[in-house]
Amino acid sequence: MKLTSKDQDDILEVLRVRFKENMSRHQDLDWNPLENKLKNHPNKLWSLNEMEKTGGEPDVIDSEDGVYIFFDCSPESPKGRRSACYDREALESRKQHPPKHNALDLAKQMGIKMLTETEYRKLQKVGDFDTKTSSWLLTPADIRNLGGAIFGDFRYNQVFIYHNGADSYYAARGFRGSLRV
Repeated sequence: MKLTSKDQDDILEVLRVRFKENMSRHQDLDWNPLENKLKNHPNKLWSLNEMEKTGGEPDVIDSEDGVYIFFDCSPESPKGRRSACYDREALESRKQHPPKHNALDLAKQMGIKMLTETEYRKLQKVGDFDTKTSSWLLTPADIRNLGGAIFGDFRYNQVFIYHNGADSYYAARGFRGSLRV
């Protein structure tokens, strides 16, 4: 997938402003090398634009060995990704009132990965996220094989990780993603 030049410029400007306004998330990073890297990876820009379009407000949280790591930093679970069950198997098992999409397939279509529990906890160290919503998390196979999936939220100054049937979906539950550039 590829964005037009104008769309590339637009998403770069959104990301630049967010980067500058939230320096506490990435105190030791500079924008210019990141921008250059993004310009050299238009497919990653496309994915960041998808994150933005669905309400994720992506921002850099960390870097490892020259790889920048973006997470969805919207205060609440991204609006354009809510009301989704966990995966395709869960979606297909819904006989009544199936949701329109599932979190794992939507993440794949966007070119991003769902946050793991460890990544979700890392995100919560740079702010308070999901204080009114919750977000599906990449679920370990042993839990998923038993029909469940995990999600997280932040209440009472604490990160909570819960479980639910993978086929469940709620208007206040979406998913957060990550992208490595």
